[in-house]
Amino acid sequence: MYATRPEARPATVEVFVDGVAVMVPAGASAAAAVLLAGAAAIRETSISGAPRLPYCMMGVCFDCLAEVDGAPNVQACMVAVAPGMRISRQRGARHV
Repeated sequence: MYATRPEARPATVEVFVDGVAVMVPAGASAAAAVLLAGAAAIRETSISGAPRLPYCMMGVCFDCLAEVDGAPNVQACMVAVAPGMRISRQRGARHV
């Protein structure tokens, strides 16, 4: 007879996407957190204001640009989440 093992649960981290608390797997990207939160958009284009969400998830398309912990123009797909991280929608072009 084999002993049953408790089901392993992945570690989670609490982050905030546009002020809403979201639990995401530890090691996930900030862009993945945005998608898990069900956000309608994470940025707006600087010319037309069209909404954008993370697309390629590997740093090529720049559709995931967001404000992360107060820093603008962050490629959210290239940043791992950290406890308490604040991810906010970026509206138009931001000056660094």
